[in-house]
Amino acid sequence: MAGNLSNPTFTFNLKIAQFDIHPKAMYPVFLAGVLIYVFSVLCNGAILGLIITQRSLHKPMFYILFSLPLTDLIAITSALPRVLVDILTETNDVYYPTCVLQAFLLHLYGGSIPFLLAAMSVDRYIAICNPLRYNSIMTPCKICGIIVLAWGVDFALVLVLFSLHSRMEKCKSFISNVYCDNPSLLLLSCERDFTVNNIYGLFITAFIQLSSISVQLFSYTHILITCIKHTHADSKVKALNTCIAQIATFFLFEIVTTVAILSYRIPSISSSAQRICGLMIYTVLPTVNPVIYGMKTKDIRIAFFMVWKRHKVSPVLLN
Repeated sequence: MAGNLSNPTFTFNLKIAQFDIHPKAMYPVFLAGVLIYVFSVLCNGAILGLIITQRSLHKPMFYILFSLPLTDLIAITSALPRVLVDILTETNDVYYPTCVLQAFLLHLYGGSIPFLLAAMSVDRYIAICNPLRYNSIMTPCKICGIIVLAWGVDFALVLVLFSLHSRMEKCKSFISNVYCDNPSLLLLSCERDFTVNNIYGLFITAFIQLSSISVQLFSYTHILITCIKHTHADSKVKALNTCIAQIATFFLFEIVTTVAILSYRIPSISSSAQRICGLMIYTVLPTVNPVIYGMKTKDIRIAFFMVWKRHKVSPVLLN
């Protein structure tokens, strides 16, 4: 890779685009961003803590779910603090290796969500459609295999995507987005022909979407059929409620990413609006996802209130 970075006009100290924010709005925007970040970290951290510490959540479904708040934390930490610091300090300097790392983590996040939601839909399919065989099918070994497969395929796809950058000589020093991503890194290249990179980018996007949607469509269709045919009314509601959080997260992901993609395809939308739409993927999702799971997953709600009740009662007992 060093040979491809030898052009004298390229430097590891890059410049990055900034939001066009009025000076009077700078501090309110910064404060809002900090509050969003803190809220997301607390909510995702709470779910991670509950899954780790509460025995009632030591189940296959929550072992897979554990990856969602973890990857949400990775995404919002990779994207938001850097942008907030640039807004407050009005600097736009970024170091090339950290820029590549940020872009890699953000793309890893974008691919992990569909794969993890597909894995969770398979778990719900087995639990509802084959309840008597659930424990024999979802063994610890198979659970680990599902999680490793979801992360492994995503990691391999993104690694190849970024490996394609190494064949290109760099001669520019401006990142055209407010955060680092694959398209902005490509624009650092001296070359104009990005055909291979674009084709591969489209391929992995189509592969991730089609494979994830196919698995979820299969799972939830069979779950719906099973609920209609074989369960009583109360059981139907209970079974479907276990799927609501996953389905809501999936639709939220699809809506936010679609809005972000379309914003870059419409010339009339300002560059600042496009950047905000792109940043929504790494801020809105990590902020809303833990709220969805906290509100719609009964076991998490029960575990939370048990912990809250224990900490509320303990000081009284000590006195």
